[in-house]
Amino acid sequence: MIDLHTHTLFSDGELLPSELARRARVAGYQALALTDHTDASNLHHILENLGRVAAQGAAYHGLDILLGVELTHVPSALIGQLVGTARLNGAQIVLVHGETVVEPVEVGTNLAAIEAGVDVLAHPGLLTAEDARLAAEKGVHLEITTRKGHSLTNGHVAAMARRFGVKLVINNDAHAPGDLVSRELRRNAALGAGLSEAEYLQAEANSRALVARIIQNGYA
Repeated sequence: MIDLHTHTLFSDGELLPSELARRARVAGYQALALTDHTDASNLHHILENLGRVAAQGAAYHGLDILLGVELTHVPSALIGQLVGTARLNGAQIVLVHGETVVEPVEVGTNLAAIEAGVDVLAHPGLLTAEDARLAAEKGVHLEITTRKGHSLTNGHVAAMARRFGVKLVINNDAHAPGDLVSRELRRNAALGAGLSEAEYLQAEANSRALVARIIQNGYA
């Protein structure tokens, strides 16, 4: 199992990065990305500090740890600039906090994230056909999430991904120990969103491929 969307106490999570890594390993995860909420105010601080733990990786923690960020509630006009800044400062994977229906995310955030070529558009809410088509063209992954609230539109995201050939990943958006869900619950969340068994397995394979590419190249 892989979780490409997690949070530590460096943003609104409950755990130190090392404890999150340990709990993920015990829960059966082979890789996770540390992707705390960031904007221009804390991006450098997050990457510098989480990078120390991410660099320890499998050698000390027993699983691959990717250094990343989740750009959150950033004005859409600034997303492209911050994506570039994050990558220049060591982010191996970049997520954007998409237009979830349970938060007042600025309309246009999904499009700006896709145009910037982020790796994963997290909980994109009621994604438009135009945005889904562009995500397929740009190779941006869409997220099926196990997180309460954000998961309300999983079915719509799955349908749009299928229609336009967008790659999916399954993430927990983990903030606390209990968010590191079991393989069975991940599968059930995917099937509940309308994915077939084959589509669920492909989403898991997409996560593995993304991690492998990052480890090989140092970035996504």
